[in-house]
Amino acid sequence: MVNASSFQWPLRVYWEDTDAGGIVFYANYLKFFERSRTEWLRSLGIEQHTMREQTGGMFIVSETSVRYLQPSRLDDELIVTAKLQERGRASLIISQQVFLKNKPSAESSTTLLCEATIRIGWVDASSLKPSRIPAHILDSLELHS
Repeated sequence: MVNASSFQWPLRVYWEDTDAGGIVFYANYLKFFERSRTEWLRSLGIEQHTMREQTGGMFIVSETSVRYLQPSRLDDELIVTAKLQERGRASLIISQQVFLKNKPSAESSTTLLCEATIRIGWVDASSLKPSRIPAHILDSLELHS
């Protein structure tokens, strides 16, 4: 079941997301997670392009841990979540999940397909050297976590 306190992003599986067997290619879950994180930040008023222009910094993925539980297929309706798990001075750990949106007749409204822990670090956009996440960004995250 989807955690109500997590950000939720709906997504449909298209042909381009699948392999020859019609199953979502494993690496595409990373794309799904990226889209959900981007939309989560946008929902908090943090737009990545604007953030980079105003602060000279940006988030980059520095570590991922993904666990695949069940496959998803062409035309499946998915819900991709994002939730702040841990906040540091220069990085965030985001927990993310992909759920299959089940048919109304099913026992549960969703089925967990994949889950991940993603660490994103803040870097100077020019040098790509780690630096502290600006206070106003941390404040936005704190207000909404």
